[in-house]
Amino acid sequence: MNIVIYGGSFNPPHRGHRAAALAASRELGPDRLLIIPDCLPPHKELSADAPTPEQRLELCRLAFDGVPGAEVSDLELRRGGRSYTADTLKALRLQWPEARLTLLVGADMLRTIDTWRSAEEIFRTAAIAAVCRDVGETEKLEEKAAALRRKGAEVRLLSAPALPASSTGLREALRERSGVGLLEDAVYACILKQRLYGVRPNFPWLREKGEAMLKPTRIPHVRGCEQEARRLALRWGADPEKAAEAAILHDCTKREELTGQLRLCEKYGIIPDVAEGGSAKLLHAKTGAAVAEAEFGLCSEAVSAIRWHTTGRAGMSLLEKVIYMADYMEPTRDFPGVELLREAAYEDLDRAMLLGLEMSRDEILSRGETPHVNTLDAIDWLKRGNG
Repeated sequence: MNIVIYGGSFNPPHRGHRAAALAASRELGPDRLLIIPDCLPPHKELSADAPTPEQRLELCRLAFDGVPGAEVSDLELRRGGRSYTADTLKALRLQWPEARLTLLVGADMLRTIDTWRSAEEIFRTAAIAAVCRDVGETEKLEEKAAALRRKGAEVRLLSAPALPASSTGLREALRERSGVGLLEDAVYACILKQRLYGVRPNFPWLREKGEAMLKPTRIPHVRGCEQEARRLALRWGADPEKAAEAAILHDCTKREELTGQLRLCEKYGIIPDVAEGGSAKLLHAKTGAAVAEAEFGLCSEAVSAIRWHTTGRAGMSLLEKVIYMADYMEPTRDFPGVELLREAAYEDLDRAMLLGLEMSRDEILSRGETPHVNTLDAIDWLKRGNG
């Protein structure tokens, strides 16, 4: 049996790691390609806010999905403590005494592998395959490979597409809403969902995912809402990026009819009030907020703005007002009084809120329906000068 072992911190696992695994699968033809995230790296300390070993294991399962022969192993997590390669190879040799073992490493690791703990034992137990990103790097490593061979190591150099991905740089990029192109889509989604690395959503990615959840006819409204939310946020001192996040996802569950809304309520533990229980229009604000938080990792302020964008409420925050107004008066809206609403929104936000809430109340009454109590409470709150 031919077994390739690929270990590391995978913090996070990126497309460079996947390219190395694909190169090993292609050039070495293993029966098993074991991806083994470490528990504690032996040569460095993880930051205090790093994902847990279990979270990195989950990310690896997503990152290497579909790589021929790849299996993600929790061997080092189960062993605990510092994850030394020699210990892992020893355990694998006991499990598969007749197998050919090959240790897959990056070019940087090859340069230092002879300084690792029990390096000679590593060389006796497994062959070494190092992934080089281009011809120039391969030529530079030939001398190191020759030196290792003189020490008894069996070394082979593999080639993989050049990917400018360092885990440190990628973690920094994620905090700045970039780096998404260096991750598998499922990995990025999981990082967002679990709010790892201080990640903030990449706007093109968020728009793509958010719009995929909408009916095509609603997309112009959502784009207009984002545009208006950014402008209003800048005008009144709210965070324009949080406003954009909330605007992009504010209608993410709008296409669901009542039965679908109720299923989402059950999934996310939402208990509708009496009015909401029979209204998909009212429920989409609650379910959309739940999806934005649980599936996209939006911050609490943006989630709350989505939650209250339909009815409003007493005690609304600045960001909640911005999203309420942006939804109401974005550029594609066309109804009697919208121009007055737009003018007021940039002169006196609370006056515009009161005007918008009263227009909403009157429109509901004109249909013979009862306005939601939260809308009435918001009107009363603003009339008392509490905005």
